[in-house]
Amino acid sequence: MTLKLVRPGDDQPELPKASMFLRIGARGFDLGIAWLLFQGTGPAGIVMALLYILFADAMIYGQSIGKKLFGVKAIFLPTRAPVRHRDSVLRNAPFGLVIILFMMPDLGFKAFIGGTIVIGGIEAFKAWRHPQGLRLGDLWAQTQVVDGKVQAGQGELVRPEAEEARAAGRANKESES
Repeated sequence: MTLKLVRPGDDQPELPKASMFLRIGARGFDLGIAWLLFQGTGPAGIVMALLYILFADAMIYGQSIGKKLFGVKAIFLPTRAPVRHRDSVLRNAPFGLVIILFMMPDLGFKAFIGGTIVIGGIEAFKAWRHPQGLRLGDLWAQTQVVDGKVQAGQGELVRPEAEEARAAGRANKESES
């Protein structure tokens, strides 16, 4: 199976904007997990929290644990496939920067709070105002968060090649029986 690039105007409807309530809930849940990692993993806690925030959206085929619970999914727009690790890091880089600010000597907590207010405010405002709910991280990574229920009604997302190969192998075994 090959991936097909999807361009606006190629008879592909624009994907609907996911509910901000669901997105905020999913992000809050993921921040809670990052906080638990920070508190529970000792000296490596800040690095563990940073890695979780950066890579979370690629954990479960375009879903972090919070996105899975709240029923939203991050997709890579050119192929409409679930985000990969690279896409997850790019789209979550602004939030990773906030965590890195916490690591600053002397100003750590103040820089973290300031970064959270400024970067979080810009990201939230951008997502709220954009017609598809894209924030800066989404623009950088060419991704969008969509409601999983709405997405299911508009056609299936491209499946990873490993799943396709597994499904093809099962079909061949069934036909041999």
